[in-house]
Order: sequence, then C-alpha cells, then structure tokens
Amino acid sequence: MKTRVFIDGSEGTTGLRIHERFSARDDIELLPISPELRKDPGERRRLINASDVTFLCLPDAAAKESVSLAENDHVVIIDTSTAHRTEPGWAYGFPELSAEHRQAIRQGKRIAVPGCYASGFIALAYPLIRGGILQADYPVSVFAVSGYSGGGKKLIGKYEEAGRDDKYASARMYGWGQTHKHLKEMKVIAGLQREPLFCPMTTDYHSGMVVQLPLYTELLPQKKTPEEIRDYLDGYYKNEPFIKVLPFGADVEAGGEIFSDAYAGRDGMEILVTGNEERIVVASRFDNLGKGASGAAMQCMNIVLGCEEAKGLNL
Repeated sequence: MKTRVFIDGSEGTTGLRIHERFSARDDIELLPISPELRKDPGERRRLINASDVTFLCLPDAAAKESVSLAENDHVVIIDTSTAHRTEPGWAYGFPELSAEHRQAIRQGKRIAVPGCYASGFIALAYPLIRGGILQADYPVSVFAVSGYSGGGKKLIGKYEEAGRDDKYASARMYGWGQTHKHLKEMKVIAGLQREPLFCPMTTDYHSGMVVQLPLYTELLPQKKTPEEIRDYLDGYYKNEPFIKVLPFGADVEAGGEIFSDAYAGRDGMEILVTGNEERIVVASRFDNLGKGASGAAMQCMNIVLGCEEAKGLNL
C-alpha cells in the first residue's frame, strides 16, 4: 500500500521542492488540493486526516493552525516552519546529531525540520559542545552566506524580476538587530547559554550556503589544533552518509577559495575545518533548499517509513 502524503503549502519554495522529489517515487500517493481551496480550513482538515504524512510548508501561524486540524492519532506531521523547532513533544529533524535524535524521528508523530542557517550551525556546534571541546558559555559568532532562494518567493521575485533594482547584484546583509528567527533554535538545540551573534547575508545566486563558526583556541576548555577538531568531527559523523568531513587542508587544495553554491542541488552537507594554533574556523556547506529544507524533510519521512534514508534524495 502506498503512503498517502499531503503537502500543506505546496506552492511555496520548500513545498514545490518536496513535490518534485516525489515524481520518481512509486511508493507515495500524493493527495492534491484544489488551488482555490489551498487556504480553506475544512479541505485542509480533510486532507491532513486522510494522509499518513503531512508536510507543512507554511508561515508559522498557518503551521500552528494546521497542527490543530489533525484529529487522529496516526498522521505524522513534518513541519518545515519555525513554529515547533523548540517545542516539547516535537522531534528535531536532524538525525545525524545523535542516536536519540534519530530514534525520536523514527517514533515521532510531530517532527520539526531545522532551519537552513540553524542546520549549518548546529551541525558544527552540537557535537563540539557534546564532546566538551566547546563550552556552553562560549561567546559564539556565526557568519553565513546563502543563495536568495532561502528568502522564499518574495525575495526570489526581487532577485529574478526583469529590470530588478541594481542593489540586488551585491551582497544583501541583514539581521542587523540580532532578531533572526533561527537564533532561538540555534541556542536551544546546540545547548548554548546565550544566543549567538549572527551575521547572515544573501547574494546573487539561487541556492547553496556556507555557515562559519570561528573559534579562539585560547578560549576553549582545552586548546585544540584545527587537525584535532577536524578529526573529532570526522569520527562523530563517521557513519553518516549525509555529512562528509573534508580532509584537513581541503581549503588549501582548493586554492584558498570556498564557493558557497558548490553543493546546490544536493541533499548532503560538507564540513570544513581550517585555521591555525590561535584561530580556527569550522564551516558547513550545503544547499539551503536541500539539507537546509526540503531534503531534510524528505530524509525525516524516509526514517519514519523505515526505508533507506537517502531514497529520492541526491547525495
């Protein structure tokens, strides 16, 4: 029997990418909704409760409304919004973080997909804190660049419209007030005592991102070399096919240049460690629409269904 899937918010960027990924799968039956009924609570209620898995690709308020429409105990809800990522009772959809995270996804009926920037940061910070390499009260700064698709349809339109404003040819630096919606998630899931100082930007390409976590070695509990941190992360993610830790010196071999769109179209993530005895940079590179959104949502569904985690995905 095919798994019945409803995508609530199928016209959004993430929803469309999830829909595309189902085109090559014969084990899924998509439950369509008429365009004129996309915001109708009654029709959404019917489809949510008729599904085995419902993906929420909606703004936060609409995602919360959709959860309230679920009236049975069998439908699995996978929410790609910010609404439930730190809520009790919701599994956090990053299975590589620990066996406990993967088990919670496998058994969960409510799964929150990580944010794109948060995915890149937490993939670095969580294992470092868990291993005692980075302390919970470290004054964390995060620098990140993303393709403009991370801003959704409205921002995509500004970048791609004919006769666009010339300012969109340069880097768009935002989040100056330190109120970015991923900050709470970054703090809580990573296990930090305070929210990071976060400096994001988008620039003139569609998808792909790099997230950087810089560290002063003298501020760590024990002074570590870049090689030691790289080897620790490599061991931590050793059996995780979605995450690849690059050999030390990969940035040098690449001519000292790392391009943020190199993982566009893929659903995995690369981790790079570089620096010197005083200052280290740990970075992740991935597709903000892949491991940072729809790819992560699909991976979570595969875990729930008990099939191969990478089914329908591109590593």
